This record gives sequence, C-alpha cells and structure tokens, in this order.
Amino acid sequence: MASHNKHRVYIPTIAKSNQYLLAEIRTDESFYQGFASAQEAYETLSQRFFALAEQAGLHNVHMIANDKLPVVRYHHEAMHFQTNRQILFFYDPAIHEGQNLFVTPGYQARKIRLLFLATGADIRSHSAQFHQQVMGVIEHLKSALPTADCQIKIRDHQHLSYDLFAREKGHKETYGYKLRGLYPRYKARQCELPQQHSAISYVTLSLPLTRGIKEQFSSGSAGDFAPLYLSLEELFLKACGDKKLDRLAMVANGLTPLVRNSQVDRSEQNGELQKISFDPDAPGQQFIAHWDNSNLVETAHFIVVAGKEDNTEFGYGQFMNRVQEAVDTFAKRLGMDPTRNVLTLRFHQHISYIA
Repeated sequence: MASHNKHRVYIPTIAKSNQYLLAEIRTDESFYQGFASAQEAYETLSQRFFALAEQAGLHNVHMIANDKLPVVRYHHEAMHFQTNRQILFFYDPAIHEGQNLFVTPGYQARKIRLLFLATGADIRSHSAQFHQQVMGVIEHLKSALPTADCQIKIRDHQHLSYDLFAREKGHKETYGYKLRGLYPRYKARQCELPQQHSAISYVTLSLPLTRGIKEQFSSGSAGDFAPLYLSLEELFLKACGDKKLDRLAMVANGLTPLVRNSQVDRSEQNGELQKISFDPDAPGQQFIAHWDNSNLVETAHFIVVAGKEDNTEFGYGQFMNRVQEAVDTFAKRLGMDPTRNVLTLRFHQHISYIA
C-alpha cells in the first residue's frame, strides 16, 4: 500500500476504469441532400467511420443515428440494450471489442453520434493517447461529411467506480490517486485541448431502497413516501454539509440522472433521463431534488459535484476523501451492513468542446 498523503485518495485496486468519447454531429436537411435517403447516408458514413477507426487501432466503436443517448458502464459481459431514449453499453475494456450501426428504419436523426469506447489495460494512464487517436479519426472523417461547416461536439467521459465497502469484504489493497483534472493531465502528456472548453467532475452514488431503509423511514400514510424521501434528503445534506460539500442532488423519480455544467446545459427531463445542471464556479449551496411522494422507486441516486475550489494543482484527491467520509457517515446513519451491502461510488470527469 502506498504511504498516505493528504492530496491522494486511496481507492481499492479492484476499482474499475472506463473511458469513452462521444462525437456529436448535428444534421439538417442540407446534410442529407447528397444522399438518396437517410439510410444511405448512415451506411456510407459508417463504412468510412469504421475503416478509419480500424486504421487508428480503435476496436470498439459505434455509430448511433437514432437520437438515442449512449450510457456506458463496466461489465464482465459485453451487452447493449435499447430503450426509447437510451442505448446502454456494458463492457470490459480489457477484453471486449465491437462495431455497430444503430438506426431506426424510416427515421432521420437530428444528431449522428460516434461512440468510441476505450480498450486495453491501464485506461487512465493511456487516456490522453486514446483521446488523440479519436481526434485523428474525427479529422479524417470531416472530409467525408456532406457539409464542410459541420460542427462536431466532442465529449470525453471518464469513470472510476468502486465499492465503498470493499475493505470490509476483504479487498484491503489500495492505490493512491491524485485525480488531476483532464485539461492539465492531458497537457502534461502533450495532448492539447482547446482553451474554450467545458469541464465538470462529480461523484454519483446509487442507493437501493432496501426493505430495511423503507421500514426505518416510511412513517406516513399508505402511498405517501414523502417521509422516506425527506429523511434521505436530510441525512444526505447533513453528512455532506459536515464535509463542506455544497453542490448536491438527489434523484428518486425513476429517471437516470445526467449531470451537466449549467454554463452550457440547462436542467430538463424526458421519460427516462433527468438532466441536472450545476455551476462549478458559483459559490454557495446548490441543491437539486427530484422525487414524487406518491412514487416509490427501487433506487435513489445521489450526486456530489466538485467546485472550482476543489480543483487544485494536486487534483481532486482531497475532494474525494471528503466525499468518501460523507458517504460513509450517510451509510452508517442508514444502518447499512458493509459486509453484506454494496455501495458503489463512481467518480466522473467530463470535458467537452467544439472540434
């Protein structure tokens, strides 16, 4: 085990890393004019896209032309599922490869999304190289687009996920991370990103609402779950407030939370996704809650967003230490058994810009 340092967070060595890049191409009628149909456009572009990716050594790439949002998670089996609004990708970067075109017959997409999933070992240490490989593909692909002035939005997403209770389950070996911001980390590896970019870092916690939690906090009338949700809110806010964590959210309405920077994205929702936006530069508390007292969900999602003051020259290590301590306190007040329950923390780093 590494010697402890206040600027590092010690995370179990069994933690899982993921990285993916999403290139979004906005389309309009002029985009499709050079093709006999939208389907022909997708097939032509996907063939070019897959060929360029293969040449660049990128072996898990997908083209999404049905306006569904990709959601990426680690899993030991490679799977993907489609809903009305999402495509969920599960994969293990060490072993899985893939190449797919997702379309809906007769449907003309408002955006074409190119999804690049990182593969191999040591995802975090090779993240800048992966980013450069992807951008090489994008630059070559631009010449194949039907309109020369197409703007392409690049989103780089990185996750580091682990069970907060891993030590209690016998996984005692840890590794110390500084968790530097993506912009300085990439710059140190000669991967230059535009100065005009948007970045946000945050932690998500998905809490299963077990029978024990429901029995402990549900004291209202039948069909009224406000006491449960208000109790969870209060305990979460208190645990985070004690660690000076101010940008917080609780989503317990059955939707999947998406966290964005409010300087470029507004909060909104659809039938499956709950977008919540924070300003990491603004001081003071920002708390967002979405739940319905008549709707009992299976899982409540909690979010802690890092602020500008948390992004030091050393990284987000101190921020993550405070998050871990706050979540541990939260879990104890919920009466969770660390030997039996899994409490997965996922540290997210996002950066986006126009290519």
